Amino acid sequence: MSKTQFSTKERILDAAETLFALYGFGGTSLRQVTSQADVNIAAVNYHFGSKENLVNEVFRRRMDEMSGQRLARLRSAIEADPADLEGILAAFVEPPLAMAQDRHGGGAFIRVIARAYAEKNDSLRRFLSEQYGHVLREFAKAIAGCMPGLSKEELYWRLDFLAGSLTYAMADFGMIKRPVGVSEQEHRQRAARELIRFAAAGFKAGKVN
Repeated sequence: MSKTQFSTKERILDAAETLFALYGFGGTSLRQVTSQADVNIAAVNYHFGSKENLVNEVFRRRMDEMSGQRLARLRSAIEADPADLEGILAAFVEPPLAMAQDRHGGGAFIRVIARAYAEKNDSLRRFLSEQYGHVLREFAKAIAGCMPGLSKEELYWRLDFLAGSLTYAMADFGMIKRPVGVSEQEHRQRAARELIRFAAAGFKAGKVN
């Protein structure tokens, strides 16, 4: 791929990510994307073929890297101690929080993820399940190894709650704001530690009747 092609594709993805974060998937037109990226509609069609594919590629650009980091961290945690629940949870929590801190579009992508939760987009959900469902299954298997007393249903409920809490923490919507004199990195690291401890206690809780 030439430098010009790469630049055009990245400009389209950057523009789409920003606009999806602001207006959602349904509320963003391809005309808005082309205007923001300073390209014509033919460039979007050439690189992506359709708006649906553009949405998918906005996710793929970030999710491929994040998923790779998660799985690499998970393998390391299991090799170190397969019974270390907090180590496994750290592999799940820390890469997304680091991405949220990324100044090169990470913040916008967090809002795009929030849109994916809020908007009913069956095509996108199917794409994410097909492409990244295996990541969740690997973590579920590792957590199940630490918590053999949990049923599969209980495990997936708690993993669902963890994913929701993580998205909330990534968006930084909560009551805990970064204190004066504390760096963004330190604040995110504290958020990760607290979420991991909270999630570990939730996974270790007794059966719900």
